[in-house]
Amino acid sequence: MRIVSNIAETRAAGRELRAEGRSIGLVPTMGALHAGHISLVRAAREQCDAVVVSIFVNPAQFGPNEDFAKYPRTWDADCALLESEGVDLIFAPDAAEMYPEGASTFVDVEGVSDRLDGVSRPGHFRGVSTVVAKLFHIVDPDRAFFGQKDAAQVAVLRRMVRDLHFGLGLVVCPTVREVDGLALSSRNRYLSPEERRQALVLNRALRRVEERVAQGVLDAPTLIDDALSILGDEPNVQVDYYRIVDPATLEDVADVRKGALAAIAAIVGTTRLIDNLVIAPQR
Repeated sequence: MRIVSNIAETRAAGRELRAEGRSIGLVPTMGALHAGHISLVRAAREQCDAVVVSIFVNPAQFGPNEDFAKYPRTWDADCALLESEGVDLIFAPDAAEMYPEGASTFVDVEGVSDRLDGVSRPGHFRGVSTVVAKLFHIVDPDRAFFGQKDAAQVAVLRRMVRDLHFGLGLVVCPTVREVDGLALSSRNRYLSPEERRQALVLNRALRRVEERVAQGVLDAPTLIDDALSILGDEPNVQVDYYRIVDPATLEDVADVRKGALAAIAAIVGTTRLIDNLVIAPQR
């Protein structure tokens, strides 16, 4: 496994892989790896000949009062884990490499970026789309792998890939959960034992919607009210949003007959968590 920190060497490594006739799968991460990230690595290994993992805590996607400084950084453990998974290359640049002095070019996916997390985290998706566009240009992967947990991010990146004609496939892998249903997140390590127990209400609220849809309730406002009633069981959990939206545009839908995305963000203690549920089209 090679570890590189500069763009030129990463591009050269990609050219070497291509010269060998190998397809490239990219897994972008901010490190602090867990089983969800590893599921993406394994999917990339299954679908591509070589796997590149980026580790970069991207300052452009953090707001001024967010957790950039304390975001978990577990470099040694991450490298050991990726080596055990047979990753070919780790690209781990610093901020100056990705954003050279005087850089003033950003990628802004208008409309989609202004919904869900884009409302409460202004500029977040601009930071995400910019850094991912850079990674796509640097690594030039055949496929890039992301988790369904970040469904709003996926919608933004799908639109970016379409609009900017990136010649790659964007692969979305299922959310990985703990046995009790909590979606895996690098930020889960911020939670105290009591906060972790409280955080389970996010998944319960999503499962309530799943149950109600199975019972034939398709009206989105009714489903949202049902979910909010579950969330009310944990008064210390502050709901940022609970929306039922079109998974491609992130716009609200009136009902779920054609399929939808139930998405939630909430603050547990001081930790912001997200989760979602894909609702299949109803027959």
